[in-house]
Amino acid sequence: MDLVMEPVAVVREGRATPDDDYWGDSVCRIELTAAYEPESLAGLGDFSHLEVVYVFDRVDPESVETTARHPRNRDDWPLVGIFGQRGKRRPNRLGVSRCRLLQVDGRSLVVEGLDAVDGTPVLDIKPWMVEFGPRGAVRQPEWSTELMADYYRPESER
Repeated sequence: MDLVMEPVAVVREGRATPDDDYWGDSVCRIELTAAYEPESLAGLGDFSHLEVVYVFDRVDPESVETTARHPRNRDDWPLVGIFGQRGKRRPNRLGVSRCRLLQVDGRSLVVEGLDAVDGTPVLDIKPWMVEFGPRGAVRQPEWSTELMADYYRPESER
């Protein structure tokens, strides 16, 4: 299989470091690369939220994890395999995030709550539709609820 992916956009502004929490009021721009015209964003402004696929490009490929570890290195949380968590040291270093779309501005999107930092390559941008959300009841372990408690809390509440 010959798989080559090129970024469609780049994150600009917003946060400079990939800290673990307080992404709720982080505002940044997603700027299309030169390969895409503003028309590729037509209709996107009718949606309130986006799903963004991006690359954890600051993760050293040598530090990628393929086995189990304690999330955030907390020994009081269980050992969890890399596919049982959303850590950034994933085999393909891909991140997926949902964020609020504030504005479509020419070749840029202004978004809030995207957990990617300035300079992050974006592989895909999709409108979020309710029908793509989970069907049925959602369950998750207590440690993950605890881990996410401050993730989307506004920075001002730190």
